[in-house]
Amino acid sequence: MAHSPAPDQGTDTTRNALYRRITLRLIPFIFICYLFNYLDRVNVGFAKLQMLDALKFSETVYGLGAGIFFIGYVLCGLPSNLALNRFGPRRWIALMMIAWGSLSTCLLFVTTPTEFYALRLLTGAAEAGFFPGVVLYLSRWFPGARRGRIMALFMSAIPVSGLLGSPFSGWILEHFAAGQHGLAGWQWMFLIQGLPTVALGVLAVFLLSDGYQKAAWLSDDERRLIAADLQADADSKPPTTGDSVLAVLANPLIWTFGFIYFCIQSGVYAINFWLPSIIKNMGFDNPLLIGWLSAIPYLLAGVFMILCGRSADLRNERRWHLVVPMLMGAVGLLMAVNFAATPAIAILGLSIATMGALTGLPMFWPMPTALLSAGAAVAGLALINSVGQMAGFLSPYLVGFIKDQTGSTDAALYALAALIVVGSLVALRATRTLMPAPATAD
Repeated sequence: MAHSPAPDQGTDTTRNALYRRITLRLIPFIFICYLFNYLDRVNVGFAKLQMLDALKFSETVYGLGAGIFFIGYVLCGLPSNLALNRFGPRRWIALMMIAWGSLSTCLLFVTTPTEFYALRLLTGAAEAGFFPGVVLYLSRWFPGARRGRIMALFMSAIPVSGLLGSPFSGWILEHFAAGQHGLAGWQWMFLIQGLPTVALGVLAVFLLSDGYQKAAWLSDDERRLIAADLQADADSKPPTTGDSVLAVLANPLIWTFGFIYFCIQSGVYAINFWLPSIIKNMGFDNPLLIGWLSAIPYLLAGVFMILCGRSADLRNERRWHLVVPMLMGAVGLLMAVNFAATPAIAILGLSIATMGALTGLPMFWPMPTALLSAGAAVAGLALINSVGQMAGFLSPYLVGFIKDQTGSTDAALYALAALIVVGSLVALRATRTLMPAPATAD
């Protein structure tokens, strides 16, 4: 079904100025929150450089602990999004951030695998509703034609968390390597990176609005213009089988998108959790140097993500802006495996893989938000995200297990590259038959 243009209320200049103001009001704070969300989720990749030796954990224990986070995440994603819809984004986002920031900080007290597993599981449960909740939240502020660049701006927090977090984490590990005040470097890292999330959770209560209808900084005319744009979006969507949770569970479109997202996330988490270790295996031992080298792929990914999001909106094209980055992710992983003995080429491969895999994330989400009705989106987006996040359990555990068995990550990275290719083929087919053409946004 073609996407009809929004009603002609106000000039394009007025409309663009309004959405620019909304972007500047919402995105910077949400960006910072997501930056710490992602940093708290994946900083175990750097903690691993010291934590395993200090606690005598095997690679399999680490992989299971890194991945078990996503069991809690998957189990709580749908109920958490329903709670956000019931109690409002402002309060629920604040509560989630305070909870996961506290739990992530408590990882510094871990001494046994069981404690490691338990805290990672609970942290995943606490974080579960944040990302799908923000996707839902933004879909109620911005019409579909503007969501490509908005999602790219929001999700550029992922490469920025790597760009800033990698050298910062490396510096913490090196600076506190000898231990200070009874804490080792990896313990200081959890403390220094976890507490700011709690503070941001408190700020969320004061800085977020539950929706454009309740935003005191918008005029009545501005609210009407947003409502008209969003209504035009809703009118253009194809009919769904229903908005109930059961109807969403029975909708094959949800599961198709869930599988595509699973394939994208398989590559993303392979990179996020193992990038420092892969670089270390190239012969680099200094944690700070590993941090700076890890930042290179994230820097390039951040730039590519923003450019790709803008291109997708300007060209009114979603399909190839998703599939091409996915294929880049697979090719980059294969380059990193086959040229591991040549650090320059291997890091180039990791950079291409990171650019592709991370850019696939924001290019993916405008598709389900464009197709799902407002009621179906509450449960549907959470379910898609939960299915995709299962890769967060499978990917690090698979890599850790295979490395313990073979002494190398090569076979696991080959398997993940193949999965990404399969996902790109499914995306090509699904978007050819199901994806409506978005409206033009200047």
